[in-house]
Amino acid sequence: MRIVGGYRYQDHVLLLLDAQDAFFLARKPRKDSPHTTAAYRRDLSGITTLLAGTTGRPVEHLTIQDLTVQALRTAFGDFADGHAKSSVARAWSTWNQFLNFCVADGMLDGNPMGAVVRPKAPLPSPKPLRGEDTPERLIAAAAAGARKARDPWPERDVLVIALGLVAGLRSAEVRALQRCSIVGRPGEQRLHVQGKANRERSIPIEAPLERVIGAYLASCEVRFPHQRFGPVSALLLDYQGKPIGRGALDYLVKTSYQWAGIRDQVPTGANLHALRHTFATRLAEDGANAAEIMALLGHANLNTSQNYIEATGRERRAAAAGNRTYRALSGLEPGTTSPDS
Repeated sequence: MRIVGGYRYQDHVLLLLDAQDAFFLARKPRKDSPHTTAAYRRDLSGITTLLAGTTGRPVEHLTIQDLTVQALRTAFGDFADGHAKSSVARAWSTWNQFLNFCVADGMLDGNPMGAVVRPKAPLPSPKPLRGEDTPERLIAAAAAGARKARDPWPERDVLVIALGLVAGLRSAEVRALQRCSIVGRPGEQRLHVQGKANRERSIPIEAPLERVIGAYLASCEVRFPHQRFGPVSALLLDYQGKPIGRGALDYLVKTSYQWAGIRDQVPTGANLHALRHTFATRLAEDGANAAEIMALLGHANLNTSQNYIEATGRERRAAAAGNRTYRALSGLEPGTTSPDS
């Protein structure tokens, strides 16, 4: 084994693990989130382990020349046996990006992933809050201080709920907000959001949300009179005046559902994301097109935004089909109605 330029070579061929390290080094300027990097590493590691079993060589001895079409097909076939279509599709995408990097960097002559079947994973169905007036009930309960915390902070509760329902923010986006994220003069303010993959978007702040933000900021001054807040101070704080953490934010939303009495209206597995999905679904119901939804929610793919419009159409049809009058119609036979009726 030789080491050249910091990389290890087996029989003059670059080791696979070192090629993967080079891939992540090359991605650093993209500033991927820790979550994205961890997902990429899991995808590469999982298939690499299966490749070791396929080739009969230890993981640490695999080289990029071991990435043949047959070996990759076998590894992905084994991977598909124990994983959902969406997981296989994501792993395929990760390996496709990695091998494109290897080709661009001169490590491989071509990318073999084109010969490896990629399953078509269905787009996930939106999970908005159920019930026509559920969002309004949630906001009203939060404003009334219904959440029985040891130290009630309704101004903060309302702002968190609003950032999901009228701005469509993800959990990470809420936690990343700073005071300088609110830009513009009163009456013309916008919320500057740093989304996935560092995609930036700007969301208009209408007067009601502007008042909610103002009330929350005023409450911070009362709660933390000796704390100085600057432009880069976190917008959402915990009870100690520190940036709110992921667990605390999740707990805030879950208990808000509970004390508003709408827990049964929240789709299984959804939390703050249910508010985001409600925002997108209502946009679609009110006539927004896919491009507008894409811009406001920060989607990378127009198909994801279109999914809300299509899902809304399905839900409307399902609601119409549930009309009790249909039961009366279903019992009729053609020609049984009277001409005089």
